[in-house]
Amino acid sequence: MSAASQIMQFDPRSEYNISQRENTLSLLRRQGFRYAPVEFNLCPSLRESFREETGGDFNQDAYPWPWSGAGGPTLPERKIDWLQYHPGGLKEGAVINETWGLANEPGSAAAKHMTHMRHPMEHFDSLEQIQAYPYPEFEQADWSEVEAVVKKLHGEGKAVIAQMACSVWEISWYLRGMEELMMDMAAGDEKAVWHLDRLTEIACIRAAGYARAGVDILHTGDDVGMQHTTLMSPEMYRDWIKPRFAKVIAAAKTIKPDLLVSYHSCGYVVPFIEDFIEVGVDVLNPVQPECMDFAQLHAEYGSRLSFWGTLGTQTTMPFGTPEEVRAVTIRNLEIAGAKGGLLCTPTHLLEPEVPWANIEAYVAATREFSRAGRCAY
Repeated sequence: MSAASQIMQFDPRSEYNISQRENTLSLLRRQGFRYAPVEFNLCPSLRESFREETGGDFNQDAYPWPWSGAGGPTLPERKIDWLQYHPGGLKEGAVINETWGLANEPGSAAAKHMTHMRHPMEHFDSLEQIQAYPYPEFEQADWSEVEAVVKKLHGEGKAVIAQMACSVWEISWYLRGMEELMMDMAAGDEKAVWHLDRLTEIACIRAAGYARAGVDILHTGDDVGMQHTTLMSPEMYRDWIKPRFAKVIAAAKTIKPDLLVSYHSCGYVVPFIEDFIEVGVDVLNPVQPECMDFAQLHAEYGSRLSFWGTLGTQTTMPFGTPEEVRAVTIRNLEIAGAKGGLLCTPTHLLEPEVPWANIEAYVAATREFSRAGRCAY
């Protein structure tokens, strides 16, 4: 039996007689758990390897993952000539996001899953141009399908997550361009104020819609960290992003107070963690070990914050041995302990360099930890 096939021969839901939803939510609330869940995602070349190994397509039910997705609302149909917002033209093969008007041009042959983003507001030089831009009309969205999916998945005992990364900051610079937006912010320009306020309004509508639909976890996020420092100063973050992001979380938790909010940011974010907790973040993702030490973070924040990630996709997963992958997985789960508070996963997409033996070692380590009786529920 292939390595990929071997790691699929286990269903913890039946072995531990507990639903995926109960186990996941209890773990993230630091109230104990029966088994350590598994979650990872594969780049296109590894998905092809998976298909060759198993004869099937990779999906989140193969292991299974600790949550299922809610999907998104249906937006009113619009016919917009997005090319008018890309006056320099686009490369052959470029894909335009029909919701936002972003364009992604093909990456290099060596990194086919990487793309070059084109920003439709990059050339704007007036507030009027920004105000006239066709932002998506979430005010008119139909949430009935999301509500039906949540109801179905809850009936199957599954935890439901709403994907709402790129909540305020990231989508704002995706549209405007990072350099242009940061210059606007540094100058206190009204263009940045209006743009960020409009995107916050949209994010609040989305967050409230997911809360009304009954999702268990709202997965938000905006990358504000780099490899060794933050993307902006704490002062700039607190002036421009924090109060707007606080409104987004409040819009959801006012409707569903027990909603868990996870927040994703790659890179080094230690200076912002207290801010995240203050505005209502419950789970920090991905806790990149090349930038931050999980043991230190857990010692300082583990009573107030749960974590999701911690297995390095720049280091351990691609370049460690299976024994090292096992050791890091067990160590991190032991740091969190029997109460939980850690969804131990790779910190990002698994790239082509990751060997199947390391994926198998990660999955096996979570099962070893679970079967050793180290969890309590």
